[in-house]
Amino acid sequence: MTNYGTVEQLDDGRWQLRFTRKIAHPQNKVWRAITAPEHLAKWFPTTIEGTRVSGAPLRFSFPDDQWPAIEGEMLAYEPESLMEIRWGPDVVRIELRAAGMGTELTLLDILEDRGKAARDGAGWHTCLDALEAALSGEPEARAQMDSWADVHPHYVEAFGPEAATIGPPDGMG
Repeated sequence: MTNYGTVEQLDDGRWQLRFTRKIAHPQNKVWRAITAPEHLAKWFPTTIEGTRVSGAPLRFSFPDDQWPAIEGEMLAYEPESLMEIRWGPDVVRIELRAAGMGTELTLLDILEDRGKAARDGAGWHTCLDALEAALSGEPEARAQMDSWADVHPHYVEAFGPEAATIGPPDGMG
């Protein structure tokens, strides 16, 4: 099953990616997976260095220093329900809520530039696939992120050519 994200323009002119996933694991387990460094390493594209408290400065570093680190800030942190970060010029918000025996996860990414919506949409799509694989105990969960090139064409087609003017960094895709 493929859980594609959507894009919409906000009133202020920025663009927002939206992903909603129903995850068959309890909310506290999903929360640990999105906040604890040892769990983040299985699905998130970078480390998140900094205190988990609203207002704290953050630094995002890529594995093996593939690309330059990104500076950011923890904008909101409400244990087991909300983490919102400024990631360079963008804002990423992850909301969790109990849904039966599992959890509904909503990831929002507010982009300054529509041109990278297809790129980042495919990126978050594969990251969330890796998150679900990690929660299910798959030992090579991070390998799910290698499917970026497979899902990217869907996002280019769905979001339009204006959402695909900024491609992947060198060495990706």
